[in-house]
Amino acid sequence: MADIFHDFPIFKSPERVFEVIGSAKGLEAWWSLEAAGTPGLGEIYELNFGPGYLWQAEVSACELNSHFEWTIINAEKDWLNTRVGFYLDGGEERTQVRFYHVGWPENNDHYRISCFCWAMYLRILKRYIEFGEFVPYDERLSV
Repeated sequence: MADIFHDFPIFKSPERVFEVIGSAKGLEAWWSLEAAGTPGLGEIYELNFGPGYLWQAEVSACELNSHFEWTIINAEKDWLNTRVGFYLDGGEERTQVRFYHVGWPENNDHYRISCFCWAMYLRILKRYIEFGEFVPYDERLSV
């Protein structure tokens, strides 16, 4: 199996980071085109990435302001049953984010592309939370 890890600081509180990664509105600001769902163990998120890419993820870990994770339950086959999550640690002005996307079936081209894409999306997440920058969905992988 192959895994993706990214560790980085966000200069805002864990509460703010959790709000953005766990809310539909927040997800639409940095990752998906459209999203629906609420943070809570066992809750299902709908993640729309455009035509043919309406995916679902089940919340498999949810500790308010410290840990949030989805298990991907409906997506392209390489993503199925993978887990995407965030550990958050910090104070009022700084959060250390430990991101992971684990359980990839193999180190293939899709995995390698996703490693790059996650780095790009996480940078957009950081900029959105710290500075309020919003990048339109169709431009996110080119900034």
